[in-house]
Amino acid sequence: MVWNREDKSEVLPQRVQQSNGTSSIDSGHARLHELGYKQELKRDLSFNIVGQWAVTTSVDFSLAQLIQVIILLSTGGTSGGGYEASKYVVIAIHAAILLSHAVLNSLPISWLSFFGQLAAAWNVLGVFILMIVIPTVATERASAKFVFTHFNTENGVGVNSKLYIFILGLLMSQYTLTGYDASAHMSEETKSADKNGPKGIISSIGISIIVGWGYILGITFSVTNIPNLLSKDNDAGGYAIAEIFYQVFKSRYGSGAGGIVCLCIVAVAIFFCGMSSITSNSRMAYAFSRDGAMPLSSLWHKVNKQEVPINAVWLSAFIAFCMALTSLGSLVAFQAMVSIATIGLYIAYALPIFFRVTLARKSFTPGPFNLGSFGVLVGWIAVVWVATISVLFSLPVAYPVTDQTLNYTPVAVGGLFILTVTAWVFSARYWFKGPITNIDD
Repeated sequence: MVWNREDKSEVLPQRVQQSNGTSSIDSGHARLHELGYKQELKRDLSFNIVGQWAVTTSVDFSLAQLIQVIILLSTGGTSGGGYEASKYVVIAIHAAILLSHAVLNSLPISWLSFFGQLAAAWNVLGVFILMIVIPTVATERASAKFVFTHFNTENGVGVNSKLYIFILGLLMSQYTLTGYDASAHMSEETKSADKNGPKGIISSIGISIIVGWGYILGITFSVTNIPNLLSKDNDAGGYAIAEIFYQVFKSRYGSGAGGIVCLCIVAVAIFFCGMSSITSNSRMAYAFSRDGAMPLSSLWHKVNKQEVPINAVWLSAFIAFCMALTSLGSLVAFQAMVSIATIGLYIAYALPIFFRVTLARKSFTPGPFNLGSFGVLVGWIAVVWVATISVLFSLPVAYPVTDQTLNYTPVAVGGLFILTVTAWVFSARYWFKGPITNIDD
């Protein structure tokens, strides 16, 4: 898997020096100034900000689970009596991760830029290392026919249709490709954001497609016993990717230590992903509060001396922690909540595109980086695709359907939609006037 939430654009002060030594506003900020704004970050609908918080929750919780598995394998694994952390310990690890991310995001933007570049390098190099090392070390390799044509119909969840398995498999791909809008959220702190922002979005997708595809191939060629990978009785306690890494090294060298090192590479990548998620969350919350669209907006709108929305940073970490607390009561409830991470975000992505190709088709003024005459066509393809996956990802993922196997995604997303519309009808439409310009005439 490739994580691509880090901002790919260059983060620099908003004012640049001309060759004659005078200061001028760069092209991105010049365009914002024309529209009547300064210090503009990002505005969108509530699906986006809630989806962003859900992404942070799921990313950091998955890291907490991975750390628990690393500890389990390092102490002997399931078969060797290794330490298996309780759900309370996992939540404590999750809290520690969020705390570290909040601290890092409280640093000046120059530090975040450094960590963002480090994250990009770590992701690319780490993935290349894993896609080469794992299949090379493996003593048994799957055939090309198995990798490209086999469907695991004997999966124990009652899903036997190959087409249905393929549809469900799209979910993880869509989840992986969320977050490329981080370049937009960081536009205020990016030099020439009207050009570098779109380039960051496109480059993140391109890198994820190429590198992610190579990584998946490297891993799947090392898979020969799927039932064992999914068994709760394996050394990794049913954590498939960890079991692959561990067994690959154990089968060749008699020790799975090398696999644990590989898992640590993945863990660091997820850590950077979560850090970037908090960055994106905080900028989104800051922009909402600047427009007065959040409770206690004046509090979340504040920035410190380093021009960091410090209160929004800690708010985002706190909400992500609260969302994860549902896992203590029921994993079903937790999964329903974080399901907003994929569908909720894609709905937020699709809505402005839909309005661009319909209501604003003739009035929309494109920026310096645009798709030209293909913009409307690509826009409609994006809208139709999001509408399609929103239906597909609401389908059951296991049969027979019970209260424990029901896909609660439509309930979570539908509930959020009802809350949003209700808030608008009975309250927000009377006082919310849209984006507020902040440049005095």
